[in-house]
Amino acid sequence: MSQIILGPQQHAPQIDGSVKSKAYKFLEKLAENDTLPGLHIEPINNSIDPRVRTGRVDDFWRAVVFKVQGREQDAIYVYLGVWPHDAAIEFARKARLEVNPVNGIAELLLSDTPVVAAPPSFVAASEPASPAEPLFARLGLGVDALVGELGLDAEVAELAVECTAAEDVVELASLVTGWQGVALIDLSAGRSVTAVKESLAICDEVPPPPAQDPDTALATALRHPAARLQFAFIEDDDELRRAIEDADFAAWRVFLHPEQRTYAESSWKGSFRLSGGAGTGKTVVLLHRARHLARKNPDARIVLTTYNKTLADALLRDLKILDPTITIADKLGDPGIVVRGVDSAVRGVLHSGSSYVERAVERVLGSRTSQVGTMTDRYAWRDAITAGGSELGPNLKSPAFFKSEYELVVLANRVRTFGEYAKVRRAGRGVPLDRRARSAVWEVINAYRLNAAIHGSVDFAESAAIAAEVLDLSGERPADHVLVDEGQDLGPTHWQFLRALVPVSRDDLFIAEDSHQRIYGNRLILKNVGIEIVGRSRRLRLNYRTTAQNLRYAVSVLTGTEFVDLEEAAEDTSDYRSARTGPVPRLIAAASVAEELDQAATVVRTWLEELADGVGQETIGILVRTERAGEQLVRALDERHVPSRFVSDKTVPSGKPVVMTMHRAKGMEFARVLIFGVDSSALPAQFALKNVAEAERADILQREKSLLYVAATRARDELVIIWAGEPSELLPEDEATATPT
Repeated sequence: MSQIILGPQQHAPQIDGSVKSKAYKFLEKLAENDTLPGLHIEPINNSIDPRVRTGRVDDFWRAVVFKVQGREQDAIYVYLGVWPHDAAIEFARKARLEVNPVNGIAELLLSDTPVVAAPPSFVAASEPASPAEPLFARLGLGVDALVGELGLDAEVAELAVECTAAEDVVELASLVTGWQGVALIDLSAGRSVTAVKESLAICDEVPPPPAQDPDTALATALRHPAARLQFAFIEDDDELRRAIEDADFAAWRVFLHPEQRTYAESSWKGSFRLSGGAGTGKTVVLLHRARHLARKNPDARIVLTTYNKTLADALLRDLKILDPTITIADKLGDPGIVVRGVDSAVRGVLHSGSSYVERAVERVLGSRTSQVGTMTDRYAWRDAITAGGSELGPNLKSPAFFKSEYELVVLANRVRTFGEYAKVRRAGRGVPLDRRARSAVWEVINAYRLNAAIHGSVDFAESAAIAAEVLDLSGERPADHVLVDEGQDLGPTHWQFLRALVPVSRDDLFIAEDSHQRIYGNRLILKNVGIEIVGRSRRLRLNYRTTAQNLRYAVSVLTGTEFVDLEEAAEDTSDYRSARTGPVPRLIAAASVAEELDQAATVVRTWLEELADGVGQETIGILVRTERAGEQLVRALDERHVPSRFVSDKTVPSGKPVVMTMHRAKGMEFARVLIFGVDSSALPAQFALKNVAEAERADILQREKSLLYVAATRARDELVIIWAGEPSELLPEDEATATPT
């Protein structure tokens, strides 16, 4: 059997589906038996690299591959794509695979072809060069360091030292493939050469290649973590077919940054936390880690979970795309990967028929019916305040206050009586309560619980606490590994449940989170819910989705607000950086709602006209604050002959631009995003601030800022923000100038 490696294919022409299918069949046969005469694996006369070959895909198309045959190993074939017959030979003659002598990374090089095919705009511009000091000079970096210490191509290094701003470096990086582009972006963010080498797994000393066996050295170089940004090892036929036929496959499912691969495949003594901004690939790491754990032990019981069903459905879809052969388990405790929203996983425990449910209910809620079959009404806190809140001060008559107090203090500490509530610590709650105030608050909590007991209902937080107690009482741990996405949005009893799912052991919990994207729930600390992370936290900084321009704007939304992660450490965005560049976000101020709707219709209509044959209309996302605003916008756009579709909790359909709430857009991405209705009455949402204690107002405003940040980072390429009248106070002050209408 031969090993197939998917190499960089940016030089290969685009091919249609029928040719892709033939290319797959060619590679499938090549992997099985490279001596088959029908493959016509032929060396090229006058080629620079004697390893290069062409192979027959059909009468017209030829594949270009490199054959690497080291000692005591099967042949390795590096596939670069397919060309028409004569073009394939021409390309093969000038292509070569080499080991970078500085860092030991395998690289594809083309003779007589510049590494940077198109000159960057800062070089091609006709205006005189800016007198500003070059960025790398300010950072103390020159060509010698970039080439001699890091191993960058000399042409790339010379262009890099001309850049006067980080934006220029990002543009240059977008024209350079593989590890060199990643290194440039890291350096432009102020990381040292040493730190960049460490992140790319580059050793200080590269062992010289064996003089008599250069193929073995090349095979080793192809496996270098940084080389695998461009060279993907295909392990089976199904993976090979997906790699050839899926144009998006190489974008994120195969090629991982060395740091991402480390987190996906490493082992830790206990729980591990991976943080990072929007678009840095946390979810991708989770998917690869789930696959890695399942392949490492097919009998492992793995739970992949997140905040809600919508995000869980997306995880399951992407996991199946990544590896359709992976075993998806139907219920907790079965071998394979269970993919569920956390509340669905909770219900799985509560409805498992466990004999411990009654005792668990008593330990969480005190003496009451053990029925947990229905969910408590969404207005129950409002009704409880009306029924039992006569002694409350005016600043406490807020359902939001009671919901957070109940979850963070009462349920998290298993408080069942007023005596216990009078003594329990309320660290971080902000609203101080003396004994009299606690008594008044408890009357409302008691009314809430009595009403739920009458109806035999529980809320989501109660369900999670009860499920955690069921597991603790029974001693059952139905998982070997638990992987958590969007951890910043989970409540304390969710974390207690997840801790109870898996025994304290090696690689038990793997948590991905971003405090800047906390749009639900309240801030908490993992150690307070029994999860110890100390020394096992890492952070991703490179954004693969959002352009540098859009990322800069989104990050500026967060300015002036302090964020704290799940370990109570301050988070900042100063070192976030993007691997892509694009247009500056457009801000459009309208004088009236009617004009705002007209402008929105014009933006969307222009985008639709730019799409070839109308294909991909669903890549346009229109985000609003509320469902009502979204439904009204769809009707208004229809009146202006612009198609759109409002999506609430369903999978995004194809064929029309998508309108959805900012909350619903969490975890999604669009090529173009229009954020509609960002005026002073919509953001922050007035209903979210109604009857809120002053001490809790700051946290709600932070979540509203995070919501706008989430919305802005859904855009891959273009971002437009529009409002009528007074703009939202959450919009960055230095970005207040809007495009004239």
